[in-house]
Amino acid sequence: MQMDVSKFDKIAREVFAPAYPLIAAQVVERTGITEGVCLDIGCGGGYLGLALAQTTGLFVRFFDQSREMLEIVRCNIAAHGLETRTDTLSGDVESIPLPDGSVNLAVSRGSVFFWDQVQAFQEIYRVLAPGGMSYIGGGFGSAELKAEINRKMEARPEDNGQWRERMAKNLGADAPRQFEEALRSAGIPDFEIDNSDDRGLWVIIRKSP
Repeated sequence: MQMDVSKFDKIAREVFAPAYPLIAAQVVERTGITEGVCLDIGCGGGYLGLALAQTTGLFVRFFDQSREMLEIVRCNIAAHGLETRTDTLSGDVESIPLPDGSVNLAVSRGSVFFWDQVQAFQEIYRVLAPGGMSYIGGGFGSAELKAEINRKMEARPEDNGQWRERMAKNLGADAPRQFEEALRSAGIPDFEIDNSDDRGLWVIIRKSP
């Protein structure tokens, strides 16, 4: 998928920025994981992982297939003084270049909709440590913030209805069923699909201790 990296990051910084701390807090609330290794998959500019690194004891590994995005991540890491508690990794979620059982928490916001979900969920489950969990999907932190972000995205001159169409596809009524089918096809034994107007649509995978 071709991406205008600078444009993508500008939107993340200027439109989505208020959502990341809220989502990070929801990750901690739902998983209870605040120590160990966190893998931020399809991390983009790293804003969710940065919010987690700033508020927990997690070591955050930023994972993306775009080397340009990882350059932005490294600049953001340095700006926050988090060099000793983070690193970056290039690769594809369908073949994660990490050993089995090496990740305590896997997070991802917004990129799951572009994956081969069956293969990706299998890989995420493989790298989760015993007792590890995932929080993967899409959301905006709160219903109020979702409405504000939707308004800003739809107001862009170049939008032409594309944002509304994408949201209907990614977070519409059929999306939870599609996630469930992919998770079952991937053989994931323990998962929950959290779907609410407040939090968004998230896949929570648990790996037994």
